[in-house]
Amino acid sequence: MKLIRLFLLITILIISYFLFSNPLPFAGGIILLISILTGLWLVSLLVKDASIIDSFWGLGFVALVWFYHFQLTDNQNIRSLVLCLLTTLWGVRLAVHIHTRNHGKGEDYRYQAWRAEHGKNFWWISYFRVFLLQGFLLWIIAVPLLIGQVDNNSNLQPFDYLGITLWIIGFLFEAIGDYQLVQFKKNPENKGKVMDVGLWKFTRHPNYFGDALLWWGYFCFTFSVDGYWTIFSPILMTFLLMRVSGVALLEQKLVETKPAYKEYVEKTSAFFPMFPKG
Repeated sequence: MKLIRLFLLITILIISYFLFSNPLPFAGGIILLISILTGLWLVSLLVKDASIIDSFWGLGFVALVWFYHFQLTDNQNIRSLVLCLLTTLWGVRLAVHIHTRNHGKGEDYRYQAWRAEHGKNFWWISYFRVFLLQGFLLWIIAVPLLIGQVDNNSNLQPFDYLGITLWIIGFLFEAIGDYQLVQFKKNPENKGKVMDVGLWKFTRHPNYFGDALLWWGYFCFTFSVDGYWTIFSPILMTFLLMRVSGVALLEQKLVETKPAYKEYVEKTSAFFPMFPKG
């Protein structure tokens, strides 16, 4: 509860700051997201599948970063274009991966549980609990994508190169980790087995680690405009991946369904890549 209250306080401060200092891009960003997510929610009612929101997560950041780009800069700003292109490459890849992984498998078990819990009221509850909640988180987390573009200096700065380096490492961990897991699951002989080779030998969640590292890379783009205060964004993303929607949620299910996973947990780092024990 303390973390939630701290997050709400930070959110209020951020919104207050932008609404008074530079209201158009930041306020416009949430209006854009609400418009898109409302349309997506209506589609989910037609197909009876709220999990279509998962494929939009990465694309939401793509929409925001380009919206901020056209509000703040022009196509001559190299720093802004690099940040936009990095975000686009990550967001599109993630969306394609999630859509391909989930296609034809029906609604995610999390949303099925909520649908059963709320019954006839789920149609409107899903708008707030699923779509608008994720949109709000997306909007707040994306603050470095806004601040990273307000610098009038269009040339890449030293910390930008650090950000690009972290982004490359993170992107490779996420993309390669996802690819290795897909190939592992394609083999019928691996049914019921635990993925513990490749990057998965060094961390139980290379894709989540890579995702978090990406956001530390985006954060580096804010250094040239003294945007250190946006550090809450990569911290929040890392926390969500480790303690809320990522590692914690997934491993709870894996421990219940795969007996061998307990041994894997004992010898392999949960998040940060390390050599396995023993």
